[in-house]
Amino acid sequence: MYWYNGQVCSGERLEVGVGDPGFLYGATTFTTLRVYEGGLLDPRTAWGEHLQRLQGAIAALGWMAPDWQMLETGARCLAAEFVVLRVTLFADGRVLITGRSLPQDLQRRQQEGVVALLARGPRFARWWPQQKTGNYLGPWLALQEARQLGAVEAILVDDGGQWLETATGTLWGWGEGRWWTPPLSAGILPGIGRSRLLGLARRQGWEVVEQPWCPSLVGRFEGLAYSNAVVELVPIRQVLRSPGPDQEMETKRYHGGRGAMAELRSLLKSL
Repeated sequence: MYWYNGQVCSGERLEVGVGDPGFLYGATTFTTLRVYEGGLLDPRTAWGEHLQRLQGAIAALGWMAPDWQMLETGARCLAAEFVVLRVTLFADGRVLITGRSLPQDLQRRQQEGVVALLARGPRFARWWPQQKTGNYLGPWLALQEARQLGAVEAILVDDGGQWLETATGTLWGWGEGRWWTPPLSAGILPGIGRSRLLGLARRQGWEVVEQPWCPSLVGRFEGLAYSNAVVELVPIRQVLRSPGPDQEMETKRYHGGRGAMAELRSLLKSL
């Protein structure tokens, strides 16, 4: 079940033209949101912020705007059926809305943490990281490599060795009694989950340092996590670094900051 071009469609297949720019070049923009309480009105769903993201992307790309009222109708329809929605806009104003479930093991991930792979190299780079476009090949490749090595998430690293973000979310570090996160100026997505967590933490009087993540800074962290609008906040318990020729896999473990992470996650649930 999905919503396309103003109507509900059954099945899992979508017909598009062979010359469609969305198919040929990934010429789409999208946002992914978690539905709380079966609708768009719960403040944790952040529907208004996701709508603003789409509107901003359409303006930045110079594309035809969709029928926003019809888009919201479709989102309300699928929100009654799915916990996670992806709203995709095409350059000519078409709208595709799909739904899915949360990861089955999300609660375990939030409690025990996950393993992530450091993904460094030009093939993993995001094109125009400030926007969520359909050209997501780099992060997708990073996730494929991570999963081949038994990891769940991938951490994108620039040519200078700075940690930027994960393939699906924002990085958070806990160390020296404060939170750390890479700044937007590093070339990362201005995530909706990131913005919410920053605001919640600072309203509680917690210090959050926005600073580029060079290896020496990361080495000072006791805890590590990532966030997005779907999974909320998930600890990263171990980071893998791909081995070179005739080398063993390098690993770094993070076991601290779990109490601070639990507090931050509880603030999200209280919205």
